[in-house]
Amino acid sequence: MSNTPQAPAPGSVTMFTTSWCGYCNRLKAQMGRENIPFTEVNIEQEPEAVAFVMEVNDGNQTVPTLLFPDGSAATNPSINEVKKRLAS
Repeated sequence: MSNTPQAPAPGSVTMFTTSWCGYCNRLKAQMGRENIPFTEVNIEQEPEAVAFVMEVNDGNQTVPTLLFPDGSAATNPSINEVKKRLAS
C-alpha cells in the first residue's frame, strides 16, 4: 500500500483515531487494561494518516483503524480480536 505508515513494533499497534470517537476511547481503555502498547494517531491532526485510513476502509474515514506489526489493518476490532492478532 502506498500510504501505509511504518508498522508498529512487535506486540503493539498503531491506532488511528479522532478526538470525538467513542469507539476509539473504549478500545483505548480496554487496551490499557490489557497492557497492550499502542501509538495513537489522531487523523484530524495528521492529514497524511487520513489517506491510509481511507485506503483500508473503502474511501471512508472510519476509526478506530488499527495497524498491526505484520502490516495488516482492522477497523473497529474487539479487544479479543486485537489480542488474537497480536498473539499470532
